[in-house]
Amino acid sequence: MTSPAECAGGHTGVRAARHDSGRIPPGRPRTDRSPEEPAPGERFRALHLEGDPLLLPNAWDHASAAALAAAGFRAVGTTSLGVAAAAGLPDGQGHTREETLRLARGLSRLDVLVSVDVEGGFGGSPAQVAALAAELERTGIAGINLEDGLPDGGLADVGRQQEVVRAVGEAAPSLFLNARTDTWWLPGHTGQTADRAAAYEEAGADGVFVPGLRDEEEIAALSGALRVPLNILHSPTGPPPRVLAELGVRRVSCGSLLFRAALAGALAAAEAVASGLPLPEGVPGYDEVQALAERFAAPRGRPAAG
Repeated sequence: MTSPAECAGGHTGVRAARHDSGRIPPGRPRTDRSPEEPAPGERFRALHLEGDPLLLPNAWDHASAAALAAAGFRAVGTTSLGVAAAAGLPDGQGHTREETLRLARGLSRLDVLVSVDVEGGFGGSPAQVAALAAELERTGIAGINLEDGLPDGGLADVGRQQEVVRAVGEAAPSLFLNARTDTWWLPGHTGQTADRAAAYEEAGADGVFVPGLRDEEEIAALSGALRVPLNILHSPTGPPPRVLAELGVRRVSCGSLLFRAALAGALAAAEAVASGLPLPEGVPGYDEVQALAERFAAPRGRPAAG
């Protein structure tokens, strides 16, 4: 789920999302890796522990993810707003399970690690959310975002959310489970942040995501209290990535920023054509975009996943 308060600006100063050499580790489905090769989730987990904070750009379709992979990003996430809006559906209401699964199957064939936003689990029971996580793990997905915000504007019961976290951990042990709490997005809940973060960590979450949190003292206190990586959403009114790193943040997400920027770019191009003005710089050519499809080729000898 996303919010109107979500980041609207760019980012600077984060290098850990890329290889200096521009080379990307292969992100093949688990069925194709050798016994000695770590699972995608294990490699994704390592990115949260080494060097600078992981900058995670968020894609909404095959082309956007492939372009980010081609640019050298070591990992990409999905944005639930982008996936929902592209399908003509509302975000955060649990309506995009099939669209999310279909996209995940395609992205798993990219040479990049992928984390999938599953909102609150699409309304399922702990067992159903765990089954979804296990399916994503088998597909070759590295991680998921699982939120506690509800469609009615409230927060899920902490105990019930712990059950979901535990069930996912048992069903998909290599998957990186990023437990998101919406205490800073939903009015009147900021005081619950530390307790909810600790509860999800205790239940086995691999990371904690607190979108909307921008206060430096609060960020430092939370990162110091957690044993697992803290994930913060980039905001133009919040600390820049360099400062977030100093505060102990281990992952900086873009959320729906790139999707919204793409919409703005499309409108700018249309208005330029209508006005007879030059197109914005940097528009890729037909052949360049067409070539992105090749990054979704199934591994040799195997059919492409649905």
